Amino acid sequence: MLDLNYVRNNFDRVRSALEARNFDTAALDDFAALDAERRRVIAESDALNAERNTSSREIGALMKEGKKEEAEARRSEVGELKERMAGLDRARDEAERRMQELLSTVPNVPHESVPVGRDESANEEARRWGEAPRFDFEPQDHVDLGTRLGILDLERAAKIASARFAILKGAGARLERALINFMLDVHTQEHGYEETLPPFIVNRDSLYGTGQLPKFEADLFKLTDARELYLIPTAEVPVTNIYRDEILDASQMPVKFVAYTPCFRSEAGSYGRDTRGVIRQHQFDKVELVKLSLPENSFDELDALTRDAETILQKLGLHYRTVTLSTGDMSAASAKTYDIEVWLPSQNTFREISSCSNFEAYQARRAQIRFRRAGGAKPEFVHTLNGSGLAVGRTWLAILENYQQADGSVVIPEALRPYMGGLERIEGRRQGQEADGS
Repeated sequence: MLDLNYVRNNFDRVRSALEARNFDTAALDDFAALDAERRRVIAESDALNAERNTSSREIGALMKEGKKEEAEARRSEVGELKERMAGLDRARDEAERRMQELLSTVPNVPHESVPVGRDESANEEARRWGEAPRFDFEPQDHVDLGTRLGILDLERAAKIASARFAILKGAGARLERALINFMLDVHTQEHGYEETLPPFIVNRDSLYGTGQLPKFEADLFKLTDARELYLIPTAEVPVTNIYRDEILDASQMPVKFVAYTPCFRSEAGSYGRDTRGVIRQHQFDKVELVKLSLPENSFDELDALTRDAETILQKLGLHYRTVTLSTGDMSAASAKTYDIEVWLPSQNTFREISSCSNFEAYQARRAQIRFRRAGGAKPEFVHTLNGSGLAVGRTWLAILENYQQADGSVVIPEALRPYMGGLERIEGRRQGQEADGS
């Protein structure tokens, strides 16, 4: 959430920034109207308070002069002033409450280095790594590959749950587990993140803190009991909230966490997009990187976090590019975002596999995550950052597509073989194994 005083003092700049994000600035007009009403109420209350103070002094003088009846009459007038002031205080509090409520729906102000544009067409490529594989045969997509290898079953998953769920089997399930352990090991042993295993269910305060509530409730899976709990859409939510309502010491920064969790998203509004396979699922695995940073270091930390995520793809030998998202393509809470996109041969294009963002103080202000510098300085808001390191399911399908062979088998990247018990290749079922429909 943006700081109320910052919006008030930089109103035109905030409006321009939000227009660049395609945000309807009518909320800012409402904010300005409420702010004007708040100022009017405060001015009237201050005038009444001055009148009350003057009357109080006059009452004291009248009492000394023995003019008790006049003093009592003035006391009655002062009582009326107090009632009017109490009403004005309530009006001021209500205006401030509504202003904060409006700010909870207003996106972050993009960093000055973010390209301005209405949509993804304005994104700017920052770099790319590796080369796309070349095949002397027509490459299959991950659905055909996985189904023929007997490691992916979408039909039975839909029977058990609904569309946009998957069953991984055999070497396919082991590949998913191998990727999770590989990513966690790289980030903890080489990049210095502390592994954490958070709850997979969170409360409303946690979702408010990271910005999913109130605006994006339709994208969440909510439990039906009275506790108002939700399945997590990403580990960003529980991990960022670990230090909610706490004050850290500046010497602790940066805090660096890595977490594996399943993630659950209703994908409201996305129907018709990426419906084939496991690209966009209601349940998927992800390894998430989260940082809490000193404000002056947060953009260096964003670059480092993004490079940490890219390292996974480099070790797996997967061709990718990194793009800076434009103002019209970023998430509401982000001040700057890099998307890492992996190459998918079946689509002959790059697809997002990680989104790495700096939220500056936007989330920390909502979640009240602060730090204190040495010498008993006043607490300040941390800057929060996160990014996928990586989305496991999309890495899984990228391996199938990029390492497929002409005979339909899939070669295991060398970095994963120790996690696969030395397995070098995923091949089809042997004769006598379960057949479809059995």
